[in-house]
Amino acid sequence: MTASTTWKVGPLAEASGLTVRTLHHWDTIGLLSPSRRTAGGHREYTEDDLVRLYQVLALRGLGLGLETIAVCLDAGVDPARLVRDHLAGVEASIAALDVLRQRLRGLGDRLAADQYPTTGMLLDALHAIGGTGPEGERTLRRHLDDDQMRVLQTRAAALGPATHYLLEVEWPELYRRADRLRRAGTLPTDPKVRRLVARMDELSTLFSGGDAGISTGVRDAWRDDPAAMSGAPDAPADDWRELADYLDAARRDPAT
Repeated sequence: MTASTTWKVGPLAEASGLTVRTLHHWDTIGLLSPSRRTAGGHREYTEDDLVRLYQVLALRGLGLGLETIAVCLDAGVDPARLVRDHLAGVEASIAALDVLRQRLRGLGDRLAADQYPTTGMLLDALHAIGGTGPEGERTLRRHLDDDQMRVLQTRAAALGPATHYLLEVEWPELYRRADRLRRAGTLPTDPKVRRLVARMDELSTLFSGGDAGISTGVRDAWRDDPAAMSGAPDAPADDWRELADYLDAARRDPAT
């Protein structure tokens, strides 16, 4: 494909395994908008659009939702890191399928020989089907005990490569966006601020399992050392603490 080649929505949908409706939806929400339009108003996707499409599909393949993907792309994901994580996810899937294949072969061999599978073999097969910044971690350990840290680590491990994007890209970016609104004088009760807070709390629940103690500990860690937690070492601590107060105000019921 030359630099001047463009794709209309139908052929691109077919080539990428998506539907035209999906591409139209992604255009509507601003996730993937074509760079060009024909004189008749038809969408035309360029090579740069295909690069972004790959990024969207790769991040979605890592288990990220569309909102998270949009934040990651807006924040500027590292292409090399994305490819490595995509490859790691593919290789992990291949390894899991290979384990499942071997266990199913064992079950099949026993059944073919009129031998009932052992309990252990059945449990192994069921298990295979189920597919069951250092600075920031040090800060967290000042506010969470070992059991709480294990909960975070276990849930993060279950998310696989998506953890990097959720913790190191999306979460800090949400804080930076909220801080820009605070500096602009936006009230904490503004819907834009509350949407950001709601997403922060969704991420907190994703990693804490809904444990209020863990969620509180994580927020306290942000207050304690926002530079370590945000990955922005030059950010004044007082500014981040003012932001924490701003976010807490957004969480409060306006009727109270």
